[in-house]
Amino acid sequence: MVIAGDDKGKTGEILAVYPKKRKVLVKGINRVYKHLRPSRSHPQGGRVQKEMPIDISNVLPIDPKTGQPTRVGFRITPDGKKERYAKKSGETLGVLYDRNKLRSKKEK
Repeated sequence: MVIAGDDKGKTGEILAVYPKKRKVLVKGINRVYKHLRPSRSHPQGGRVQKEMPIDISNVLPIDPKTGQPTRVGFRITPDGKKERYAKKSGETLGVLYDRNKLRSKKEK
């Protein structure tokens, strides 16, 4: 969900993440018009709508339990997995890695 800017309150699917630029590309958000000059590939020219990246600080994930935007926390489960979780409800958002597998690789 977008929390700031012209598209505040809208939701969309993350299409791409650019970590070095701290930007994300969200489907249907921050759409702009690109004006095209007539060419062989576009004989008529015209205007094409496309999404532009927005700053990652203006986006929050949706809590799977409540459907509201939430901040993200990290925790290590008792079985040694590091996971992301929703701060509002405590629901798991995804497992990042298994610490036990990392240890076994380092021992080899």
